Amino acid sequence: MSWSKRIALIALVAFVAAMGGTYAGRALLAPEKQTETELHALLHTELDLDAAQQAKIEAIEQRFAARRKALELEMRAANAHLAAAMQTEHGYGPEVTAAIDHTHMVMGEMQKETLEHLFAMRAVLRPDQAVKFDRTVTRALTPDTR
Repeated sequence: MSWSKRIALIALVAFVAAMGGTYAGRALLAPEKQTETELHALLHTELDLDAAQQAKIEAIEQRFAARRKALELEMRAANAHLAAAMQTEHGYGPEVTAAIDHTHMVMGEMQKETLEHLFAMRAVLRPDQAVKFDRTVTRALTPDTR
């Protein structure tokens, strides 16, 4: 195989791997969005929140939306860094490893902050509302066990 064909093949493999990493990142974050949609519907239609609860939850949601957007931008940057590292190293080297670790760190931060967000909203609820909230969270996080 000629040198130019090898380079083209390596570039193709790097591109496919980068796209796979991007897809995996999105797939890992997708259940959160489903959970968020179910919880949003529950909070705003089924729990009969009073005005004070609605105001508190709205403030919590606004803070989290801003933070989530920042983390999503960081995730895109981490994926771009991974793609660049793969393009540079053409293998599983130290820069690729560091980029993967950074991607995992950002995903972990997203998960932690999502849970903090959920617990902050739960703290606003009455005990009877919290029971329904907990059931919805559990259902959303364990869809295969239904």
